[in-house]
Amino acid sequence: MTWDWSPRTLSALESFLFERGITDGPLATKRIGDGHSNLTFLVSDGQRQVIVRRPPPPPVPTGAHDMLREARLLEALANTAVPVPRVLATGHSGEVLDVAFYVMDHVAGPVITTATPAELSAPTDRRALGEALIDTLVTLHAVDWRAAGLGDLGRPEGFNRRHLNRMTRLIADADGQPPAEFADITAWLVAHVPPESGAAIIHNDFRIGNVIVAPEPPARIAAVLDWELATIGDPLFDLGYFLACYPDPGEPFTPTTKMGTACLEDGFPTRAELAARYAAATGRSLCDLNWYVALAQWKLAVLYEYGRRRAADGAGDPYYRDVTLVQSFLDAARRAAARTPAA
Repeated sequence: MTWDWSPRTLSALESFLFERGITDGPLATKRIGDGHSNLTFLVSDGQRQVIVRRPPPPPVPTGAHDMLREARLLEALANTAVPVPRVLATGHSGEVLDVAFYVMDHVAGPVITTATPAELSAPTDRRALGEALIDTLVTLHAVDWRAAGLGDLGRPEGFNRRHLNRMTRLIADADGQPPAEFADITAWLVAHVPPESGAAIIHNDFRIGNVIVAPEPPARIAAVLDWELATIGDPLFDLGYFLACYPDPGEPFTPTTKMGTACLEDGFPTRAELAARYAAATGRSLCDLNWYVALAQWKLAVLYEYGRRRAADGAGDPYYRDVTLVQSFLDAARRAAARTPAA
């Protein structure tokens, strides 16, 4: 399903931003991003550019796509070393749109997916960029989330098993059993749930395509985007997801590794090098890392299967109709589960 600004909603947005001293005059909007989740628009009055974020069109699952929660998290991180855009305003449901939304600064710089821009294409810059990604994750996981006022953002105790159970329910049958193609890897994950390695703010969708990179050397992260899934949980959950979305030479692609093929270019660190850098910086044991990587691939398979069912019913994004997308994640999860445990 699609959504765009109507003359009425665009006029209401113009008034909303003008009253808050953010923009002045008629606005032009442009959709940015892949559009499979929350909708992101570049909004300009010809002088200043800002970003507006809103949920996808209905139906929206209960508790999902909470724009005000996302804005609150960004505001809490604004005073930390984590690079995030500055929130300029929030709008409640019925104020401009029939849903809540927020407005943030437009951060200049490319979002890298399939290729690094020419300005950052030297192997040394690519390596620095890969290291900056993992260093940003280390910085996020070091934030004192209680001091930042986020003590109620999640429940870190029992996070791993609870998350596994909740995701299983998305696609389980009436008896609580996953589909047959999920059965083996689901059983393996259930049998090997590790205790939490700690508690931290976790982004839950941290990958190269969700950061803005500074446009010129030295290679660095200018802003981390798409915080809609962030919570308080096991930091290795974040690391496992990041590595699951980071392609390694010779491995079959999944939809998420296809969105980061730039990481296969000369100079980028390997998954193993990034994991080792994280372990050295945090002191965390990675002996259960394969479980977290397998969980991330399995979780993506679950979400894509959920999306496939909604699309088949005519209520979701047609992108998810391809059944091979689900299978690619399940195959990747099995490969991760079969690897020798990390040192």
